[in-house]
Amino acid sequence: MPKTLPQFSGELSASAALRVECSREGLARARSFTRDTLHGWSLDHRCDDATLVITELAANAATHAAPSTSDVPGVPEIRLGFLLDPSHLLVTVYDTDDHPPVYAPTGTALEEHGRGLCIVDALSEEWGWVPSPPAGKTVWARLTTRSATPCPPF
Repeated sequence: MPKTLPQFSGELSASAALRVECSREGLARARSFTRDTLHGWSLDHRCDDATLVITELAANAATHAAPSTSDVPGVPEIRLGFLLDPSHLLVTVYDTDDHPPVYAPTGTALEEHGRGLCIVDALSEEWGWVPSPPAGKTVWARLTTRSATPCPPF
């Protein structure tokens, strides 16, 4: 799993960021923000995949980072980020937990938890994480901005 942010293929076209609480409402806000941002960037054709990726990364951050900050007053927050160049969308999620994400491709398809990073891996060109000093980490996923290839007819 790469521990550096990917390099962009061209000039940065746009960026957006949002802080959300580690809560059900925060995750709903993350999904809405993703859809609205991509719509504004004329990337509606990538909206479903990007929304699913951001939801999985944010849910992991809320699940694993929130317990580690339970001694901090208030509801823990995570930071979402989007960077766009002509050919790629970089999605980032920062949380305060220093532990790396755990990718576990083994297991059964019927398990209720543990498939989020498998989904991220399937929908993105690449993904990884970087430490974010002084504390925490940023998990990222790079998605193409090209339209998905339609499935061939049966």
